[in-house]
Amino acid sequence: MKELDLSGRVAVVIGGTSGIGLALTQGLADGGADVVPISRRKDMVDRAAGAVEARGRKSLRLTADALDRAALEEALRATLAAFTRVDILVNCAGITKRTPTLDVSDQEWDSIIATNLTATFRACQIFGRSMLGNGYGRIINIASLTSFVGLHEVAAYTASKSAVAGLTRALAVEWGPRGVNVNAIAPGVFRTALNTRLLDESGRGQELLERTPLKRFGRVEELAPACVFLASEGASFVNGEVLTVDGGFLASGVNQ
Repeated sequence: MKELDLSGRVAVVIGGTSGIGLALTQGLADGGADVVPISRRKDMVDRAAGAVEARGRKSLRLTADALDRAALEEALRATLAAFTRVDILVNCAGITKRTPTLDVSDQEWDSIIATNLTATFRACQIFGRSMLGNGYGRIINIASLTSFVGLHEVAAYTASKSAVAGLTRALAVEWGPRGVNVNAIAPGVFRTALNTRLLDESGRGQELLERTPLKRFGRVEELAPACVFLASEGASFVNGEVLTVDGGFLASGVNQ
């Protein structure tokens, strides 16, 4: 479908060099977009940008910390210098840590909120300003199952991702009339290099599997089509939506 073709579009993926972020970087490139994956580590940026270029698309090798406003502003300037505009922004940077709530330190709370929520807001603000100036944009935030339900001993993460869903709706209301659609993807449980042991060797992993009606964990590449859709003209009337890709986890009640 031509409505899903991203040819000629320019995408920036914050946190786009590993795990879900890398899968979305590659998916957007497969969809036709030129993609700029941004993270802190140069070697990972080089690898992700190379993956974009291997797909016949253009990229840049930009490093920036999502917590650093000046670095993100410089990344925007560099992207505009190379491509003249940014059409698509995907906010993938995120962290979590499991800690009993009574033991969560101020430092841990602040770190998780800063990375998952404040950095998402900051990137939306910096890149959104340029999009609003052009009268066109697609912003895709990464929410979570915890945007909807509570998970045991991840209070800071749950709070941050609930707020990302709220931020997405607020920006959709404010910016949608000006041509910038703001949506989010809420991934279910996806296997990555960081969580394989948890999923395969813990009771928590077993419970997550049992709660997923498809009876398997997701593959990160299965998130890419949702991202391409929300970035495309096929989603021209989709605004303020949190699109869940979870194998039925949130639909699950009694499974036997």
